[in-house]
This record gives sequence, structure tokens and C-alpha cells, in this order.
Amino acid sequence: MTMQPSAPSAPAALAGLDVTVPGFFQSDGYDEVLAWLRAHDPVHRLADGTWLVTRYDDIRSVSRQPEAFASRYGAIINDPRRVTGPDDDGGSIIHLDPPIHAEHRSLLNRRFTPRAVGRMEEAVRAATHAVLDGLAPGDEVDLVDAVACPIPVAVIADLIGVDAADRARFRRWSDALIEIPDHPDDAELMALGAELFVYLDAVVRDRAAQPRDDLISVLVGAEVGGAPLTRAQLVMFCMTLLVAGNETTRSLISGGLRALAEHPDQRAGLAAGESDLATTVEECLRWVTPIQAMVRTAMADVELRGRTIPSGAVVVLLYHSGNRDEAAFGPTAHRFDIDRPPSPTHVAFGFGEHLCLGAALARLEARIVFQELLRRFPNYELLDGATLTPSTLTRNLATLPARLR
Repeated sequence: MTMQPSAPSAPAALAGLDVTVPGFFQSDGYDEVLAWLRAHDPVHRLADGTWLVTRYDDIRSVSRQPEAFASRYGAIINDPRRVTGPDDDGGSIIHLDPPIHAEHRSLLNRRFTPRAVGRMEEAVRAATHAVLDGLAPGDEVDLVDAVACPIPVAVIADLIGVDAADRARFRRWSDALIEIPDHPDDAELMALGAELFVYLDAVVRDRAAQPRDDLISVLVGAEVGGAPLTRAQLVMFCMTLLVAGNETTRSLISGGLRALAEHPDQRAGLAAGESDLATTVEECLRWVTPIQAMVRTAMADVELRGRTIPSGAVVVLLYHSGNRDEAAFGPTAHRFDIDRPPSPTHVAFGFGEHLCLGAALARLEARIVFQELLRRFPNYELLDGATLTPSTLTRNLATLPARLR
């Protein structure tokens, strides 16, 4: 009788894993754990009853079933809704389920179509020039602070309708919003979140009195189900736009610049026009995966790959793992390749009804930044000292020191 080989032992990092503690996404053994799970336990139950979904097809399957896997009980790992419960009046659009989600999303859909975003190219290029004009060959800079952060902040602040004089505070506020769910007892972070709420509430009041050509004015004048959005809904909508338009694009740009520098032959080909910029951006999205995971709650007992996920269970969709899935992207899924065919599509922007509203804008910004930076500094050199920000949502680079060449 032929004996079947047993599965390799699980990586040590999987033992006692608690995804609610920041650090797993930034750990050295992260990709090893995900590869083992995809191969041997793709729908994995943690000790606390949380379920990890690691394969590309399964992430897409869960994402297209909002009736079975809801967002309203929490959309991120340390979501306050785990304690407070659903609150459609003051919640973010990421917490809405059908049919109300589509009604809210439709308020801004037309502003973020590829065609509408294409009309913003001149403004994005101008914002990029304004940042890069302050840099010179030989400069030693932090590419996060010097490039990846200020450009998305300028673009989204202009879209929302924030005065230029106030933009300096937006990175601090945006970072605080990302950190608050992981550190709900941090008084300084909570104070920063409150500052932003008060600031945006004042802007909402101003636009109600004097509308402008910006997204806040569009939202102030909009209705859902025949009723205007409440001020709490307006402010939360704006907060979501700020974080989604800033943090994720910053991560894409900084992570993409790092990946290109670590693969100099591919970077040289891109700078010489031998590779396609749009395809490069898609590979950077797949490789970086700015938002590492989102969460759903099972609304009934659901079977997935032979495992029964019980009603009420927290289900973590590990987008980064889906984007490394060999079954979807082939045996080279673990490699960075800017000439990778664009199909299948990665899940860096999520999938289904919660597909990132600003996906086209993030693509445009990254394309322009890569193009303009490589035109000026095609041989930029990474220096020691790159760091990641501990988080249960992102895998953002906190610093990326480099010498411009």
C-alpha cells in the first residue's frame, strides 16, 4: 500500500496567532505563513474563532455574497462595531450592506469613473511637479515624507475641498484614523480623531451655506431614500474618503518605488519605455496590496472548502495572500514582474460591491508619480533604515530612505 506524504508542519508563526495584535502583517514570516495556509488549510480557524480566508477564488467568492457575509458588524479587524454593533446613521460606507450601500456609493460614482478621473490628469501631474521640483540629484530623502505622502494628500484634499493652508495637518489626522482601531485607549490618537471630526463638521456646515465644486458640496446636497444625509454621515463619508484617498495611495507609491528599486533591471526597462506604465502599476498593486485585509461577518452557517463557518463568525479576507496565490497567478506569483499579464485581476482594491471607489484615481496618481520620478531620478538608490508601520489594516512603509540619482 502506498503511503500518502503528510503535510509539512505549520510554521511556528502560526501557533497562537492573534490577528488583532498589530505586527502579523509586518512580520518576517508573514509570506511563509500565508503560503502554508493556501496550500494546506486555506480556510483556517484561529483559536479565538476568527476565520482566515487565504485563496484568491475564495476571497472573491465571499466578497460577492454580502447577504451571507455582511459588513455592518465590522469591516476591519479591530472594528469598534464588534462592541457597539451596527449604526447606519453615523457609519462609514465600508460598513453598509445592500441595498443601502449602493445608494450611498451612487452619490459619488460618477466622480470616480475612469473617464472622470482622466480629466484630473493635469491637476495630478501639477501636484507631482510641485513636489518633485523641490528635490535634486544627490539629495538624501525619505521617499515616504518627500514623495509618497504629500502628493495623495494634495490630490484628495483638493477633491474634498480642503483649503491648502490646512493640508499640513491631514497626514497626522489620516494616520491617527488608521491607528485608532488598534489603540482605542490612546488619548492622543483619540484627540486627533476628534480634531478631524470637528474640522470636517465645520467644512460641512460651510458647504451647506456656500456650496462649491467639491465632493463635500456634492454630498451636502445629496439625498438617500428621499432624505438628506445627516451631519454625522457626511463627516464619516469625508473621513473615509480622506483615509482611502491618502493612506492607500501613499502605500502603493512608496511600496512600488521600493519594489522597483529592488529590481533595477525592471526599473531601467520602465524608465526606458520598454515596459508599460499601466501594467507596472497593476503589478505594484498586486505586490504591495496597500490594504492587507478586510473583514466580514457570517450571517448563517456557511460551508467553504469543506469547512463550516458558523453564523456570527468573523471572517478575515487576506487580500495579500490572494494576490500571492499560485492557483491564480501561476508559479511566479511570489515574484515581482512588471510585465506580468494583467489578467487575472488582483484583489488589492477588494472585490464585489465594496471594490474601492477611488481605484481609478489611485492608478492615475501612481502612474504619474512613477513616470515623473523616473524621468528625473531613474537611478534612485535605497538606503538603510526602511521601516513599516505596525497595523492590522495596512502594511505601510513608515520610512523609505533613498538617495536621488
